[in-house]
Amino acid sequence: MAFCGTFVKPNYSVSPCHKHKAPSPNHGCISKFCVRASASGSGDGERTIIRKEKDGWKINYSGEKPATPLLDTINYPIHMKNLSTQDLEQLAAELRADIVHTVSNTGGHLSSSLGVVELAVALHHVFNTPEDKIIWDVGHQAYPHKILTGRRSRMHTIRKTSGLAGFPKRDESVHDAFGVGHSSTSISAGLGMAVARDLLGKNNSIISVIGDGALTAGQAYEAMNNAGFLDANMIVILNDNKQVSLPTATLDGPATPVGALSSALSKIQASTEFRKLREAAKSITKQIGGQTHQVAAKVDEYARGMISASGSTFFEELGLYYIGPVDGHNIEDLVTIFEKVKKMPAPGPVLIHIVTEKGKGYPPAEKAADKMHGVVKFDPKTGHQFKTKSSTLSYTQYFAESLIKEAEIDKKIVAIHAAMGGGTGLNYFHKRFPDRCFDVGIAEQHAVTFAAGLAAEGLKPFCAIYSSFLQRGYDQVVHDVDLQKLPVRFALDRAGLVGADGPTHCGAFDITYMACLPNMVVMAPSDEAELMHMVATAAAIDDRPSCFRFPRGNGIGASLPLNNKGTPLEIGKGRILMEGSRVALLGYGSVVQQCRQASEMLKEIGIYVTVADARFCKPLDTDLIRLLAKEHEILVTVEEGSIGGFGSHVSQFLSLSGILDGPLKWRAMMLPDRYIEHGSPHDQVEEAGLSSKHIAATVLSLLERPKEALLFK
Repeated sequence: MAFCGTFVKPNYSVSPCHKHKAPSPNHGCISKFCVRASASGSGDGERTIIRKEKDGWKINYSGEKPATPLLDTINYPIHMKNLSTQDLEQLAAELRADIVHTVSNTGGHLSSSLGVVELAVALHHVFNTPEDKIIWDVGHQAYPHKILTGRRSRMHTIRKTSGLAGFPKRDESVHDAFGVGHSSTSISAGLGMAVARDLLGKNNSIISVIGDGALTAGQAYEAMNNAGFLDANMIVILNDNKQVSLPTATLDGPATPVGALSSALSKIQASTEFRKLREAAKSITKQIGGQTHQVAAKVDEYARGMISASGSTFFEELGLYYIGPVDGHNIEDLVTIFEKVKKMPAPGPVLIHIVTEKGKGYPPAEKAADKMHGVVKFDPKTGHQFKTKSSTLSYTQYFAESLIKEAEIDKKIVAIHAAMGGGTGLNYFHKRFPDRCFDVGIAEQHAVTFAAGLAAEGLKPFCAIYSSFLQRGYDQVVHDVDLQKLPVRFALDRAGLVGADGPTHCGAFDITYMACLPNMVVMAPSDEAELMHMVATAAAIDDRPSCFRFPRGNGIGASLPLNNKGTPLEIGKGRILMEGSRVALLGYGSVVQQCRQASEMLKEIGIYVTVADARFCKPLDTDLIRLLAKEHEILVTVEEGSIGGFGSHVSQFLSLSGILDGPLKWRAMMLPDRYIEHGSPHDQVEEAGLSSKHIAATVLSLLERPKEALLFK
């Protein structure tokens, strides 16, 4: 590996790499600085990776690990404190190249992290974590933060079993002030920390970084409103990358700062002198009395609104001092503003509006329609992702296809999602029926009640929300939907274990929290064909709410109904898939496939078990359960959900009906009563004890043949 110089210094021009000349004094600005990577120490085969040019740093991406001489010296934020602005700019370029190289080998959230490289560098240069608290909303943009806070050597393990989490996590690092994964929590958490700091007599800074559509959620506004009322000393950084069409008019489409004017205005507004002048003016008007103070304050707010952005007066109304918009990729501006805001004596809540570009500095991401938000392994040169080919589609796509078929024959069917058109498959529905598909933003509470309103007027809403995200709108499910028996259909994607996204996105609780509601019909398909039938079933249910859950991942290759159009199922009726004796396995949802695999394993040692697909958790197929209990010595229920779910409902029935008073041996298998950490789906299922091997071993234990479980590999 070869590189020219070490750090960029302001009074030297560094010659291009291929000349290898010593730097000579030059009182002008730097014209070029480059870092090269090569396979050997010689010049043969060398390739420029990172280059400083007149208009900024340029990165020539390749499959090789980039040379990062400055980043290599940064293990923790304290190592950044003495760097010059030009050093910080070089650090940002190297950090960006390092992120692309790492994520190209691991997969993960790419463009969100690339968009905040300069922000992360500036924050850690000015503030002092872990004493100062930086809270990253959602957290998928925190890769630069992780690298700068001692975890660079483990970035190759991100989102892998026993590796780094994909989101900030309190027990992973003291620099992760608050665990995240869901949206719009950062301001609430930051406000709590700011109030705690004041009560404890501390003076550290609290910074909440929110953006990427997170301001579409009501919790963010509730928190800002409360922060303004409490006049808490905290900083809110609005990272505006224009990736979400915000419903709030004052935030929609702020102009990108151009030239020196916007930069100068932002710096003036952030300066201590400007703030002192403003406060002095208000103090004088207070002494004069009357309404003069309020008038002066209004004039000040509207004046600042005109010179900056239309949204500033909105934030001022909430009680936050507004600064911006600021170029979020200009490190000098960011550092200047952060330093001046940090020095303000008790300024109250301050909102700094920065404008960034998702995928910044990596051309394939900048050009991609989805900005390469979440990626699998890819070629750094081209951005081409190495997606594994499958003979089947994802469950999400099967859901979308079947919903489109239902909507083609029923014009009352509409679809709602919470800023997750791609994740829920409703982008396909939107393309087919643009006037019947509604993206409400990251606002699950609103999505549910909005769907209730649609249902109240006779439409047939399908509300497609991830299992873990519907938790955010649970009161609305209970109060606005189930209590009124409104026929809202909930499509719960990502049910069960979700692999690399980990516990924040794990759909463990939906069976429990939906099946406890008196009016809710609760279903789960065992394969993609059953999913299509359940879409049709939900469309047919028009007198009460219903829901069906389905997992992340691809279908099993089941034979699909004609034209992807499902047939409504009989409500509350399961089915027997395989006939056996002595032992019955009653599966709920996609885990039925593990039950079938377990039966094949047991067949090899002469044990033939019955396998049944429950289909419904509520209402239960009590006739099927009675039959299985009557004709078998052992009944095992299996589900990929938490305690209190399907097994609990079965046990309630068995107990009340007196069946448990007899000779039946009953066992319930479900997710353990703890959070399963991120990792591969296989590793998670093994850790949860729900693999086909575990099911077979449970049967053998009940048959008093536990040693034979060792035969299964």
